Amino acid sequence: MQEQTPIGPVDATRVPRYAGPATFARLPRLDEVSRADVAVLGVPFDSGVSYRPGARFGPGHVRAGSKLLRPYNPALDATPFGTQQVADAGDVGVNPFDLGEAIETIDREVTALRADGTQLLTIGGDHTIALPILRSLARDHGPVAVLHFDAHLDTWDTYFGAPYTHGTPFRRASEEGLIDMERSLHMGIRGPLYSKQDLEDDAVLGFQVIRSDDYEVDGVRSIVERMTRRLAGGPVYVSVDIDVLDPAHAPGTGTPEAGGLTSRELLNTLRGLVGLDVVGADIVEVSPPYDHAELTGIAAAHVGYELLSVLALNRAGA
Repeated sequence: MQEQTPIGPVDATRVPRYAGPATFARLPRLDEVSRADVAVLGVPFDSGVSYRPGARFGPGHVRAGSKLLRPYNPALDATPFGTQQVADAGDVGVNPFDLGEAIETIDREVTALRADGTQLLTIGGDHTIALPILRSLARDHGPVAVLHFDAHLDTWDTYFGAPYTHGTPFRRASEEGLIDMERSLHMGIRGPLYSKQDLEDDAVLGFQVIRSDDYEVDGVRSIVERMTRRLAGGPVYVSVDIDVLDPAHAPGTGTPEAGGLTSRELLNTLRGLVGLDVVGADIVEVSPPYDHAELTGIAAAHVGYELLSVLALNRAGA
């Protein structure tokens, strides 16, 4: 059977970039294609936040910031929309009042979308959504390595007695056996902690830490080498909290911390994932009420573009 040519974004020479569909990168909707290799799924949910809300508006904001994305990625010599079918799956309808039900809904919807082999790039939403996604992935892959870009560890136990928040998903995931404890990695960690015990607890849960300051001392190339050594040998899930970027590059987020990565450092690091077994990814914590000039939405859209390029190259290599 002859493979169908992927349907790509709307032609920007015929429809101006400020017009056309409000999908990621102006791609077709999932119901407009026979099937997708990768689906971009929005999860407009922020009931797990501990400080500034607004990430429920993140998916639409990131889609708006993606209108300038073009079909060819020269940094990776990749055509992420030409060698795989990428489609926008719309948003999950998540209960904003019942966090437990929301987690179950996300798990169910993600599992249904993945049933035919479609990979997901999920746009949040707050970081709570990573837990149900990992539950879904682990049923097929077993424990996966988590590559976690964030200013924060997100392995705290509870907040105000609540076990499920945007600061706890990776502790719960580790306790549930969803994470490969020999291969998982935090990237870009910085800022004050409650105590030194936070780091000690985190190590027990299976993570190594590359700090934001390490980028300044060691450089991106060295960081990528350390990252690929840690992740090699099995499936990898990539979770990008946009607050891994310095607030100068991503002001529109709920818990900003000074001293973060530049957008250039983050994009170059993500390109180092080519050749690894990336089985899914998310971009979370984009909060448009605190964004100006679409800085954060644009940065998040480019993060998504690099991740889609990595998936395209990995698929071609496979």
